[in-house]
Amino acid sequence: MRRVVFNQKGGVGKSSITCNLAAVSAQQGLRTLVVDLDAQANTTHYLTGLVGDEIPEGMAEFFKQVLSSGLLAKKPVAQIHETQFENLHIITASAELAELQPKLEAKHKINNLRKLLENLSKDYERIYIDTPPALNFYTVSALIAADRCLIPFDCDSFSRQALYGLLHELADLKEDHNEDLEVEGIVVNQFQPRASLPQQLLDELIAEELPVLPVHLTSSVKMRESHQLCKPLIYLDPRHKLTQQFVSLYEHLEG
Repeated sequence: MRRVVFNQKGGVGKSSITCNLAAVSAQQGLRTLVVDLDAQANTTHYLTGLVGDEIPEGMAEFFKQVLSSGLLAKKPVAQIHETQFENLHIITASAELAELQPKLEAKHKINNLRKLLENLSKDYERIYIDTPPALNFYTVSALIAADRCLIPFDCDSFSRQALYGLLHELADLKEDHNEDLEVEGIVVNQFQPRASLPQQLLDELIAEELPVLPVHLTSSVKMRESHQLCKPLIYLDPRHKLTQQFVSLYEHLEG
């Protein structure tokens, strides 16, 4: 199963959701791979603690091989980095991805990620893909490579307006490039159940029959602590309320 977490709006929790669902998957005993496609490399830092030049070659090196594929006898491969957590591996991101993007777009190398992940699916039971906050080359590549898509939503009126356009774009991409892509649902993140506006927005989305998932992730300072310590919640505090929400969301998706 290859699952992409995507929203064009920044700050909605893509990296947190990607890493924590992947961590639950690994903790459950499944060989799990995280693919970081965001040049900001937040997911890479979260799962490895590495920054800057410390980060090993990952997606950038893979895409450099893609650009040189006509000159190489071997097909492009990606270096996989083991994290400190059992069953959890990552293909890292770096700032170099931003530099490579226009070159990749010019050469229409949009299907190479799918080929890579199809091959890696033989070794990994679950693959999670984190994407940049834009519908760019890397995001489209991920949506073509995945079979399931999660959409983080932070109960903001601006996010709501962007959501309609996003669902339309996903429908077009499914029709044109990846008929197997399934929108698993909208993940309500940073939810404040006692505030009236978030609950109102949530109720309206449900009334419109949008695919809102039944498990909502509440706002918690524990997530910031998790980021700072580079330790997903299932390893940092398994009994915490937010951790259990991630476990429930994972079980719902797997069920």
